[in-house]
Amino acid sequence: MNYNFSSKIDGVKPSAIREILKMSSDPSVISLAAGNPAPDAFPVKAVEEITAGILREEPILALQYSVTEGYPALRDTLRAFARNRYNVMGEEDDLIVVSGAQQGIDLSCKCLCNEGDTVLCEDPSFVGSLNAFRSYNVNLVGIPVEEDGISIEALEKALREEKNVKMLYVIPNFQNPSGVTMSWEKRKRVYELCCKHGVMILEDNPYGDLRFEGEDIPAIKTLDEEGRVIYCGTFSKILSPGLRVGFAIANRAVLQKLVVAKQCADVHTAILSQLICLRFMNEYDVEAHIGRLCALYRQKSALMLGEMEKHFSDKVRFIRPQGGLFIWCTLPEGSDMVEFCRRATYDYKVAVVPGTAFTAHEEDPTTSFRLNFSTPTDANIVKGIEILGRLTKEFIR
Repeated sequence: MNYNFSSKIDGVKPSAIREILKMSSDPSVISLAAGNPAPDAFPVKAVEEITAGILREEPILALQYSVTEGYPALRDTLRAFARNRYNVMGEEDDLIVVSGAQQGIDLSCKCLCNEGDTVLCEDPSFVGSLNAFRSYNVNLVGIPVEEDGISIEALEKALREEKNVKMLYVIPNFQNPSGVTMSWEKRKRVYELCCKHGVMILEDNPYGDLRFEGEDIPAIKTLDEEGRVIYCGTFSKILSPGLRVGFAIANRAVLQKLVVAKQCADVHTAILSQLICLRFMNEYDVEAHIGRLCALYRQKSALMLGEMEKHFSDKVRFIRPQGGLFIWCTLPEGSDMVEFCRRATYDYKVAVVPGTAFTAHEEDPTTSFRLNFSTPTDANIVKGIEILGRLTKEFIR
């Protein structure tokens, strides 16, 4: 039978990262391609105790339907957390619990954009968000990322010249995949420009808690006096991605539309997962837990960077992140990056992610690739980077 798929999904390709990760089932492959938290980062004992307590004390609550906006006690706790830790809850804002920040991103595009409207995004950017935008048949326009964040000059040009620009998507902290952090000056300029041109900002902050160097920079949302910023956060990097719990903060008028869109998608986020997150926040020392995560990722990042400095060709450039999970590497101009990644993964058995997975348009040229330091063991970081370093010297020569 011939199937006629919708135009919304027909042009969306499988995630290049997911395809590469299939190689990880081969025990001979060292994967530096994932984006998962470190296995040591999970508070397994705490989650085990919390889950047992919920099922013993509140089993029906955990197994029954609930409200779309999120479990009320968790929403209260998250409002306070967002206000006290991030300063991102304005007087006219409210919060919805979503099934991971990915759903907050998807619902935002669904509510704000019609087919053919323009969405601006950093280039490179997170492939999950790019595919969500593509599924709504928007005109996706990439804005180059510089060492201190999005190019303001290119952003101004796009806002001036592109038609029907509805939304700008940014990851200001330890951006995926580049690891770059947007400066405070650029955050202020981004907000000013979007206000001037009447464009909504979707601020994604999945890695902001994982800073292991430098000083925190306030979110763009802290500047928001017009209800122009939708802020997405998540438990995926500080507790568990498998629980699928995130949150979105927006002006109440926007939030009402997100609620309706979520009702159409999945009714509500899993209540057992929400209850686990609630008890973890209320019964455990979350700040101390985040501190341990930052120490872990500081060590793993330093290990990978040190091995890269030791083994990589000096013609390979890479960005030293101040937090997050990734290191962005760039081969010399004119290099066949896709062939490099193919040889690394299939011939040298070290999986990396080609930069084309993160460009607004996969045909756009790039000589960059992404490494992940959170998921592999320390031994595999050392071994994998030594092998990859050998390839960089052979390939570039």
